[in-house]
Amino acid sequence: MKAKTHGELPAYVDLVLIPATNLVVALLVAGLVVLIIGENPLTALGLLLKGALGSVRGWSYMLYYATNFTFTGLAVAVAFHAGLFNIGGEGQAYVAGLGAAVAGLGLEFLPWPIALVLGIVAAMAMGALWGFIPGYLQARRGSHIVITTIMFNFIAASLMVYLINNWFRPAGRMAVESREITHIALINLRDAGAALGLALPPSPLNATVFLAGLAAWATWYLLWRTRLGYEIRSVGANPEAAVYGGIKLQRIIMITMAISGALAGLMAVNEVLGVHHRLILEFAGGAGFVGIAVALMGRSHPVGVVLAALLFGLLYQGGAELSFAKPAITRDMIVVIQGLVILFMGALEQAFRPLLASLFFEPEKA
Repeated sequence: MKAKTHGELPAYVDLVLIPATNLVVALLVAGLVVLIIGENPLTALGLLLKGALGSVRGWSYMLYYATNFTFTGLAVAVAFHAGLFNIGGEGQAYVAGLGAAVAGLGLEFLPWPIALVLGIVAAMAMGALWGFIPGYLQARRGSHIVITTIMFNFIAASLMVYLINNWFRPAGRMAVESREITHIALINLRDAGAALGLALPPSPLNATVFLAGLAAWATWYLLWRTRLGYEIRSVGANPEAAVYGGIKLQRIIMITMAISGALAGLMAVNEVLGVHHRLILEFAGGAGFVGIAVALMGRSHPVGVVLAALLFGLLYQGGAELSFAKPAITRDMIVVIQGLVILFMGALEQAFRPLLASLFFEPEKA
């Protein structure tokens, strides 16, 4: 019943109804694109969902992708809360692989649990360092965070090519990669199933998925249950008022970017220690950029980030199966569908807000 002429919309409208509406519209437009190329949209949707949710293998790949997107999405979300746009998650995750690989290859003399913890810490530390530097440049030198984080992606790519090729690649091996990491390699789904007497299909899903859940909870606790989190959100909401209240703006910028980089760095744990068991070229695979869309779609809230990461994991895995079953729907078409989801749930996220608001409030009389 429309009893009010103005006011704030209920929380579930912003958190659930608006994103759901945007997602439905994005899928409808994507269905129109599929129809234009001569395929049945309902059949395509069914194949996409079946590819991601119709088998243990599909679920495991979806969760594997979602694990990476959760880390990079949380990284972008933390920066958003401080009013910072971290586009450097790709480079931060890439450089973090250096820390994970050094720990994995150099700490073989330590017990496995200790070496594993140190490997995770090393990955986070390298990611934090790569995020801290742009934060320092903005806080102390006035450099724009968007420009520096983009540039640091390219610096990270060049640096890692040099290091892997000249320092990590074993002599005589053609492949540009390190030797295998065996001491602290994380157990994957198939090995866990074998230990329980279950025959599961091979997949890249490993124990890092639980680390992603822990990272989401820790991010929520940091932002809404700690003094530092309050300061981060205050700086993002109103920097001038935050400074007036005694918050050191430069300090928060640098700390926030370091935390953001550390979260992105956790992706290296999944890829280097959990999937490839070695340091390889370009293992980030664009997940750092997907994290931007995940954070936007998830409204920069850890719960929303996890849900958005699952959606993109579904699109990645289901899209791969769809392009295989329907050759007319190529991988490029899957990218178009993903782009439409980003468009309607990111750039046009408030497009349907006035319409939904009209369902709750009566228009004001002149």
